[in-house]
Amino acid sequence: MSLRDEMVMIGQRAREASYALGNLSTSVKNSALEGMAEALLFSAPGLKQANVLDLKAAKGEGLSSAMIDRLTLSDAVLMRMAASLKEIALLPDPVGEVNRMWTRPNGLTVGKMRIPLGVIGIIYESRPDVTSDAGGLCLKAGNAVILRGGSEAIHSNLAIAEVLRKVCREQGIPAEAIQVVPTTSRQAVEEMLQLEDYIDVIIPRGGEELIRFVVSKSRIPVIKHYKGVCHVFVDASADLDMAQNISFNSKVQRPGVCNAMETLLVHRQIAPVFLPPVAERFKAAGVELRGCPETRRILGGIGEASEEDWLAEYLDLILAVKIVDDLDQAIRHIIRYGSSHTEAIVTQNYTNAQRFLREVPSSTVLVNASTRFSDGFQLGLGAEIGISTTKLHAFGPMGVEDLTTSKFIVYGSGQVRT
Repeated sequence: MSLRDEMVMIGQRAREASYALGNLSTSVKNSALEGMAEALLFSAPGLKQANVLDLKAAKGEGLSSAMIDRLTLSDAVLMRMAASLKEIALLPDPVGEVNRMWTRPNGLTVGKMRIPLGVIGIIYESRPDVTSDAGGLCLKAGNAVILRGGSEAIHSNLAIAEVLRKVCREQGIPAEAIQVVPTTSRQAVEEMLQLEDYIDVIIPRGGEELIRFVVSKSRIPVIKHYKGVCHVFVDASADLDMAQNISFNSKVQRPGVCNAMETLLVHRQIAPVFLPPVAERFKAAGVELRGCPETRRILGGIGEASEEDWLAEYLDLILAVKIVDDLDQAIRHIIRYGSSHTEAIVTQNYTNAQRFLREVPSSTVLVNASTRFSDGFQLGLGAEIGISTTKLHAFGPMGVEDLTTSKFIVYGSGQVRT
């Protein structure tokens, strides 16, 4: 069988499974999600054994520490995966929800009902936890999913998917609801992107290069997330201890992820007091600082930030720092250099907080909280299928509701159009 034929067969099986999934009861879906969570924990030794194969290969190929971190199935990661599935089970089921009804002058009653998207294709790199998150979210929303992970995680992804598929079979759900493309061939991605008759939407998760490749090759609508150039703005009225903790957490807690801070903006009025202690804390954590001329005058001994630095998604312990005159300049900088992902302001000024929320056009905007909270699980979505930085069809972390669309339903009493 050719690769093309194999991918078509995967697409056909997913499409068939999607018809059954769209009609599953909430209780069956929730029971399956609970079973998947328990099965992941029960299967932890085997999953970690598969993960070791991927980790050995990744280290041999010289993958970065950030990529290794994303690839690792630690006990904590497995616990979080199980917790996500359980939280998804607790969420309201959006499928079949009628969110508004109205009556026309001719007596027709019109409404809108939520329905699954159908078949979702996920193309992702490195993170095997995406396999369970995507499988769980798609199941709750009544969608079949085709997963194509990176070659560096193939053993982990196949092992996780088999655990989920086994639970599906036990619950009377088609196992084809969750399929992993079994080959690491890059050509498989290109073939997958041509399956417009079987896949309704493609969601890529990974580096900018992957996203642009998918967009350029796909005949299927793509929900995009190119990169996360995230900012924290420390306002003149900020509590400086809070600002230091938020800035440090946003950069250092997990620097290799898309919601980590990449640029720190500091109000000129508090920069001389705020920057030296926070810079010492960053230095102790191994963070390389690159600053604007005024930042370098205050700190000394740090590198110069170039135009490219303001646009950079480092995904590493590197941070660009810029002193700004006021809130207006901070917002202008974010609009010019940001990627519509996540921005935070640290301030005690209510008016400035409200302006920041209203005027910053990113998908997640926070007041007095770390950018690391821009995450589906942290925001109460159970998990996320991805983070959309384009406004169609969703914006920001995507949960169960974002994996549905709506159709019109109409009740009549014999009306005909004249």
